[in-house]
Amino acid sequence: MIKRGSEQFSGYNKPKATPSHPTKSHAVLAKSGEDVKLIRFGQQGVKGSPDGTKRNEAFKARHAENIAKGKMSAAYWANKVKW
Repeated sequence: MIKRGSEQFSGYNKPKATPSHPTKSHAVLAKSGEDVKLIRFGQQGVKGSPDGTKRNEAFKARHAENIAKGKMSAAYWANKVKW
């Protein structure tokens, strides 16, 4: 277990749900090389859509530039976990 502040994570780059957070639904302790960053992502109470739906494609198109930034961006994790 890795502890960051009052949060515990099962490992680096392993997202977890945060149901008690007021605005963000998930958190991940992202690690790229030596850089470690706590990233919160996803709107609380909102679900993604199945692959191939217009809503899913619109999300991926709208956030494509940020998703491409990789593991250190919230859009990457939202795309991977929620969409």
